[in-house]
Amino acid sequence: MNGIKLGLVALALVAMTGVANAGGVGYIDYAKVIDNYDYAKQVTKEVDAKGLEMQQYLVDKEKEYKSLDTPLKKQTFEDRVSQEFKAKESSYLALRDKREKEVFNKIQDAAKAVMVEQKLDAVMDARGVFVGGIDITQSVINKLKLSK
Repeated sequence: MNGIKLGLVALALVAMTGVANAGGVGYIDYAKVIDNYDYAKQVTKEVDAKGLEMQQYLVDKEKEYKSLDTPLKKQTFEDRVSQEFKAKESSYLALRDKREKEVFNKIQDAAKAVMVEQKLDAVMDARGVFVGGIDITQSVINKLKLSK
């Protein structure tokens, strides 16, 4: 019985030592990082411009469609425009996904660097933290500004 008590005391001491050495959890406000990150703003403008190009393409094609005089011409036109638009849409989505991933990876790298510098155990998005943690949002923003 004494051996079990001694084992529990030893386990409790090890657990408390682990807690004492833990660096804690950091968190970032991802939206605030995005709002203060010039590269993210540039990417947003680029992706938005591509989206506007697609909208303009549709407006132009609608005008063309209205000028066609036979049902056969209209059907042929619709088929061609549909294929062209699908290709444009696919290109747009690929660009958007690629750029968003680039931004995310740069923010993640900055967050990892701050995590190491501040000896944290993990970094989470602020929406996942209900209580506690260390807000490292500004440190991540500063790291991103330095890594131009």
